[in-house]
Amino acid sequence: MSAAIAGHPTEITQIAKKPKSQRSSDSMRKGIEILILSVPALVMFLGFVVLPVIMAAYYGFFKWKGYGKPSVNGTFVGLDNYKIILTDPNFQQALGHTLLIAVLSLVIQGPLAILFALLLNQKFKGRGIIRTLIFVPYVVSEVIVGTGWGLMLQSTGAVNAVLAKVGITGVDWIADPKAAIWTLMFIISWKYIGFAVILMIAGMQSIPEELYEAARVDGASFWQMQWRITLPLLGSTVRIWAFLSLIGSLQLFDLVYIIWGQYVASTAGTSTMATYMVREGRLAGNYGYGNAVAVVIFVISLVIALTYQHFVLNRDLEGAITGPEKKRNRKHKVSNKRAHARSAAANVSASQAKSSEASLATAPIHEGEVA
Repeated sequence: MSAAIAGHPTEITQIAKKPKSQRSSDSMRKGIEILILSVPALVMFLGFVVLPVIMAAYYGFFKWKGYGKPSVNGTFVGLDNYKIILTDPNFQQALGHTLLIAVLSLVIQGPLAILFALLLNQKFKGRGIIRTLIFVPYVVSEVIVGTGWGLMLQSTGAVNAVLAKVGITGVDWIADPKAAIWTLMFIISWKYIGFAVILMIAGMQSIPEELYEAARVDGASFWQMQWRITLPLLGSTVRIWAFLSLIGSLQLFDLVYIIWGQYVASTAGTSTMATYMVREGRLAGNYGYGNAVAVVIFVISLVIALTYQHFVLNRDLEGAITGPEKKRNRKHKVSNKRAHARSAAANVSASQAKSSEASLATAPIHEGEVA
């Protein structure tokens, strides 16, 4: 029996420790699998993101009307297009409108989405129907939304007709600069708040119910539970939604162009960077300038996205530790994993040897065995 006990840990150690050749073959196989699976996505990314950006940057160095090769049918202007963009008051106005829309979207939609999600996360009759109805505007095409609201918000449209019946004088919701930006924010919030509500509901349903039960036992009220439990645990969902809303606001084009058109948007105070690009690029017949505007929009969006990810989203992915301390922790984790891997077999064999010795010590001794 002692020989069996002595040989058993050796077998465990040999099984636990893999040869280096086998480990290298496993890692090589995993690398090949990752390469095969990532090639289609990499090709799509290079073909539809990186290459268009490079081509747009190249076209931005020319005054070009869009036909033929820019080097043949266009005029090389260098960085003049970019200088004009950065000094053009119309682009500065469009940039200001875009940033204002981005901030107002967060301020208006965020609190409303959380309140609606708190309501729709409760159990009551008709909850499923209300969830569906609040999400329907998000899946409706921007063309349909823009056309419908554009017709209703005209000075002789349905909205002013309803207001006139109750004795209220309506305004020109589309052309009046004082009302146009708030009209746009109302339409954007009406269309996109359903997406935010669905995200918030999904985040709330992932919170363990035991936390609320413990809070009820301690005598916490409904709003205290939402403030102390729901909002803190909903933080990651809110940050992801804010990132998506921010990027979407920087790319806003459809609703503004359909409702306000190419020229009214600038006078009404609702022009965006995308509408400026189309108006001054394609519609003006200066495709080189339009590509330069596209590059500027891409750079602005990229800087904002990377900044937001670095200061906001990284805490959800890697915690609050950054810089050299993070590198030290990574090295420490790697060394710990290697040390655990080397000592795993020894620990298992030692524990099993101890358990075998303990079983022998506690086993009863019969008279025949003594003799």
